[in-house]
Amino acid sequence: MSKFTPLNIVILAGGISHERDVSLRSGRRVADALTNEGHTVTVLDPGANLLTTLTERAPDLIWPTLHGATGEDGALLSLLETTGIPFLGSRGPAAALAWNKATAKELALRAGYATPPAIALSTETFRDLGATSVLEHLINAIGLPLVVKPAQGGSSQGVTIVRTPADLPRAMVDAYTYATTALVEAHIDGTEVTVAVIDIGAGATALPIVEIVPVDGVYSFEARYNAGETDFYTPARLDQDVSEAVSSTAVAIHTLLDLRHLSRIDLIVDTAGTPWFLEANVLPGLTETSLVPQAIEAADQTLGATYSALAAHARTTQ
Repeated sequence: MSKFTPLNIVILAGGISHERDVSLRSGRRVADALTNEGHTVTVLDPGANLLTTLTERAPDLIWPTLHGATGEDGALLSLLETTGIPFLGSRGPAAALAWNKATAKELALRAGYATPPAIALSTETFRDLGATSVLEHLINAIGLPLVVKPAQGGSSQGVTIVRTPADLPRAMVDAYTYATTALVEAHIDGTEVTVAVIDIGAGATALPIVEIVPVDGVYSFEARYNAGETDFYTPARLDQDVSEAVSSTAVAIHTLLDLRHLSRIDLIVDTAGTPWFLEANVLPGLTETSLVPQAIEAADQTLGATYSALAAHARTTQ
């Protein structure tokens, strides 16, 4: 049973984004962990009556587990602020900045952090300037291999590593399936890692680094959420000085983007030990195969106790 005061918590899960199923799984897992700690938990799927329902219920805390645009583009989080009910997670404007990968990368670059060179292309630009000409220019400008991904989105949906010119057109189509802007980014050869950054009242700190090793070499949507398709090492198999650099970079970017409570910062560590920032996740997945729960457990903490501490802190930071 939790040492924290039991709270009445509403978890938001589901929504209408491409990541709806992942969101529902995250919501159920968080609800189970909090219920086991003695909290009263209700899971709501956002709909037309959400704001009215929240106002009528007046919970102690709202915990969004809405992945994708439904929860991470900042709009809903800004609306939650207007209810006056405490909620866990970043404020709307900060979430909007982090949600746009190109914007987050530019902010990190200006602050002096390494991030792979990239070009963001809207569908309109891609069409108006001529697909063939644009594709040829991208290869000449960025080089191969490169990575194509939606400029907004998560769960590795629409992400392709392009190794030959013939693969690029299909990769662009896949990215545009999930967003109107694609990010074409230089591929950095190295170790893929992620860092959960958490603040339960003593400031933002990094949990143990998770190293990601997909069985087939690509950390796709399927590799994320199907057990056995990816090997994880927590803590990551990095030298101590490199680990310290990765953790400090993650916390610094979390702070730079003005994120709150919990985020996940994705990076690549090159062969020289330099961490390259890829993207920030405002509402990271909390499913049974997600990376944040792995990091929590690697820190010798239970999910229930950690989520209770997050909830208690979030109530005081509105």
